Amino acid sequence: MFPTAVFSSRSMRIIAALDSFKGSLTSREAGEACRSGIESVLPDADVKVVSVADGGEGTVEALTAAMNGYFVSCRVKGPLGEPVDAVYGVSADGKTAVMEMSQASGITLIPESARNPLKTDTIGTGQMLADAVARGCVKIIIGIGGSATVDGGIGMMSALGVRFLDDCGQDVVPCGAALGSISSIDAGAFDKMRRSCSICIACDVNNPLTGANGAARVFGPQKGASNVMIGELEKGMCSYAHLLNDYAGRDVASEPGAGAAGGLGAALMAFFDAKLLPGGKLMLDTIGFDNIVAGADLIITGEGCLDRQTLMGKIPFEILQAGLSCKIPVVAVGGCVENCDELLRAGFACVRAAKPDEMPLAEAMLPERAKNNLARTCAMLMRSKAVSSASSR
Repeated sequence: MFPTAVFSSRSMRIIAALDSFKGSLTSREAGEACRSGIESVLPDADVKVVSVADGGEGTVEALTAAMNGYFVSCRVKGPLGEPVDAVYGVSADGKTAVMEMSQASGITLIPESARNPLKTDTIGTGQMLADAVARGCVKIIIGIGGSATVDGGIGMMSALGVRFLDDCGQDVVPCGAALGSISSIDAGAFDKMRRSCSICIACDVNNPLTGANGAARVFGPQKGASNVMIGELEKGMCSYAHLLNDYAGRDVASEPGAGAAGGLGAALMAFFDAKLLPGGKLMLDTIGFDNIVAGADLIITGEGCLDRQTLMGKIPFEILQAGLSCKIPVVAVGGCVENCDELLRAGFACVRAAKPDEMPLAEAMLPERAKNNLARTCAMLMRSKAVSSASSR
C-alpha cells in the first residue's frame, strides 16, 4: 500500500518525457514505467508518455513514434559498396522522413580491420534520401553521427545526381581518396531534387570542414585513418572546400558542423541549404513539445545518468527550458545522479536517482529491474512534498 498522495485530489496532467536509459530501457519503456509509478499513487492522473531523444541512439524511433509514423526499409550501398538494408521512419501523413546516416554509411557496418576513410563513401546515404523523396517526403530530418566516412559527402551527392569531375571532365570515384582530384562540380541534374525537399540536420558537433578541428584531423583516426591518410584527406578536403564554397556562394566550410560525419554536414549545407540544429531542440520543435505540455501540472524527464553533461544541450535540459518558459515544474529522474546541486541550480524542481545505493549497477541496468526502480522512484515523487509544492506554484 502506498501512503496517500500529497497532491490535490483533482486529476493532474503529467507529461512523462524521458530519454532512453542506454542499455536498459527505450524512451517509451522508461515513460511507461514512469506512468506506472505515478498511477500507483494517483490513479486518476492524466499521464501522457512522450518518446524523446537528442539526436543519438533512439532518435529515429522516438521521432517516428511521436509523429504516429511507420518504418520503411530500402536496399542501399554500404560504406564499402556492400548491400545494406537501411531503415528509416516516415510520419503518419507521409510528408516527413526521419533517418540516421549510420543506417547506410555507419562505422558499425564494417569490421575494424576494413576501416579506411580513403575508400569508404556515403553513396548509401544519398540512396536513402532519394528513396524518401520518391515516397513523397518533402521534409527530411537526418542524424549524422556514427559515420565510417571522410568523403565530404560527395558519395551522397553523387547518388543524388551531382557530378564531381576531374581535370579531364571525367567523374571521380566518390570516396575520400578522390577529394583532391575534383576540379569542378556539375549539379544540373540535382536541381529537381533540391527543389523537392528541405533537410534539417540533427547534430551536436560544431567542427568546421578543414583545419586542426576539421573532419580529417578530428574524426579520421576514429574511422581507421593513419597519419599519412589524415594528411591526404586534409589536403583533398581543403581543395574540395574551395569548390564547395564557390558553389554555395559562401564560406560553408567554416560553418559550425560542416565537418560532421566526415564532411557530410558541409555537403548538406551547401547543396540543400540544410539547417543544423542540436538534436534535442530539433526533436522538441518537430513534435511540437510546447503544445504537448500546454496546461500540464508537471513534467518528468530523465536519462540513464544525470550529470553536468545533461546541462550541455541534452534532451532533459531542452525539456527543462520548455518547462521553465511555460512555468511548468520539471522533475528529473536518472538511473544514477551526479552533480545534483548543479542540476537543481539549473532549474529542475527536484532530482532523483532510480538506482538504490546498495544495488550494483549491473543489476540496476537489467531491463525489468530498471523498470521497477523507475516506477518506484516516480511513485515516491508523487508523495514528495518537494514535487507537491513545486506543482502548486
